[in-house]
Amino acid sequence: MPINALYTASATATGEGRHGHVRSSDGVLDVDLAVPKEMGGTGGALTNPEQLFASGYAACFHSALRGVARRQKVDLTGSAVTVDVGIGTRAEGGFGLTVAIEAELPDVDEATARRLLDQAHHVCPYSNATRGNIDVTLTIA
Repeated sequence: MPINALYTASATATGEGRHGHVRSSDGVLDVDLAVPKEMGGTGGALTNPEQLFASGYAACFHSALRGVARRQKVDLTGSAVTVDVGIGTRAEGGFGLTVAIEAELPDVDEATARRLLDQAHHVCPYSNATRGNIDVTLTIA
């Protein structure tokens, strides 16, 4: 299905990939990367691709969730979305990702919260991009 892009982000990676540097075309994002200690790297105060992906997915999913709730007149004041991105080896070889999305929805009953999460998962661009490629779990805090 063709997409009519309303915005295109562009970033360039240099150095040694996961142990290098990324910079967005507008310079707003300009960070060094380090391989996490858990993967044999130095870790430390530098970010990594999984943290960047988790951040983008969390922001996008929270926006989708708030949009779905607004259309249904459900108040999500004080809500938050946390996304955990895991990386590991695949049985077929190579590496793959896992995603766990946890939503905090104060004052929203569980049935409504579950419905909102499921609907947000169907409209969020990150969810649509990863569907069928990454195991994603949705939970309510």
